[in-house]
Amino acid sequence: MDTCPLLQLRVFDLNCWAIRFLSKLREERIELIAAILNQEGFDLALLQEVWSEKDYWELKKKLTACYPSSHYFKSGVIGSGLCIFSKHQILDTFLYQYSVNGYPYMLQHGDWFGGKSVGLAILKIQEIVFNVYVTHLHAEYCREKDCYLPHRVVQAWELAQFIQHTSKGADVVLLGGDLNMHPEDVGIRLLQGWTGFRDSFIAAERVEGSPDGCTLVPSNRFTNKKELQIYPEGIRIDYILYKGLSEYTIRCHRYETSSGTTNEKDVPYSDHEAVIAILSVDKRKSNKCQNHPTVEPFLVDVLNEARMEVRVGLHSAQRQQYSCGRMVVLAVLLLLMQGAMGLSSMFGGALQQPFPKFSFSLLGLLAVVVLLISALFYLFHTIEVKVLQGTEEQMRVGLQTLQDKLSSG
Repeated sequence: MDTCPLLQLRVFDLNCWAIRFLSKLREERIELIAAILNQEGFDLALLQEVWSEKDYWELKKKLTACYPSSHYFKSGVIGSGLCIFSKHQILDTFLYQYSVNGYPYMLQHGDWFGGKSVGLAILKIQEIVFNVYVTHLHAEYCREKDCYLPHRVVQAWELAQFIQHTSKGADVVLLGGDLNMHPEDVGIRLLQGWTGFRDSFIAAERVEGSPDGCTLVPSNRFTNKKELQIYPEGIRIDYILYKGLSEYTIRCHRYETSSGTTNEKDVPYSDHEAVIAILSVDKRKSNKCQNHPTVEPFLVDVLNEARMEVRVGLHSAQRQQYSCGRMVVLAVLLLLMQGAMGLSSMFGGALQQPFPKFSFSLLGLLAVVVLLISALFYLFHTIEVKVLQGTEEQMRVGLQTLQDKLSSG
């Protein structure tokens, strides 16, 4: 018979899909989310896509009695959309914004304006130090031709590195969020392999809701059915991951997903299903330290695969950089030609019949606009190239370290 654990933790995770003026029934769903959180009384609620601070303050007002401690992570132009509500006091917070996050000119997607990030909250519960991370990675808009895959792999790598370097003083580490990756994708395998995280769905003693743990399901009326054409049973892209450090071990007793409409108003909480994990923390039976995960041979293959995806993104970024640089040169040449033509006309040169003034001015304005936009895009893609080169180099160093550890036994 199992002894009573030191601590039991109930964790709630949800991508709230709360985009002002765009998300359907946003205000009504925010009220439903607040109601379920108050009703269930979770220890932690990790929320994504709360894009409006007004919605956050509305949630905070409704949840203060049950969740006295909370934090909203601000980032980007419209905000990271990340927030944490906790029954226990939050001692410290920190935000890290990913180095690459899509493209500002892809307005129809808008990920760049959200400033995708990972938020960290540090808590102490019964003298156990918890590092709680919440994140939302770049969306996948087309699985067959995913131009954002290199950026998402970089984000997964930076997330893994950030967690590794900030969790050394913690006893228990939790990560929740919309990772926008299928369980078999290279990014999630890299994240779990590098950090030693356990997947609450895989490790759970009991699973309720979707038998596959899917969080995008066809029964949800808000889910984009085009995303499910290849996966008619649903997709799992929302996760709660965990690991115990120092002298503590952690187990997942129950993993649960919501199932479309689970309230009396017959309205889903979001276009994603909520994820709930019931975890228990206990003392480790052995004194073996687990701060550094065991080096597994498969991680070498995963890291090589991730490096290949980053290289693909690097070659694409270099082509974009070259194209933008060429447009800058062409715009400068056009302006110089116009300047020469204008001077020739002013001083009675060979040009007897210059262009009409309006057409000449319009052409000059067009050249200036092309120059400015091309220069901005050139600078953006130059930064992208530097980040991808730096990430590829970091992965090379990490790969060399892994190989040295494996060869030394």
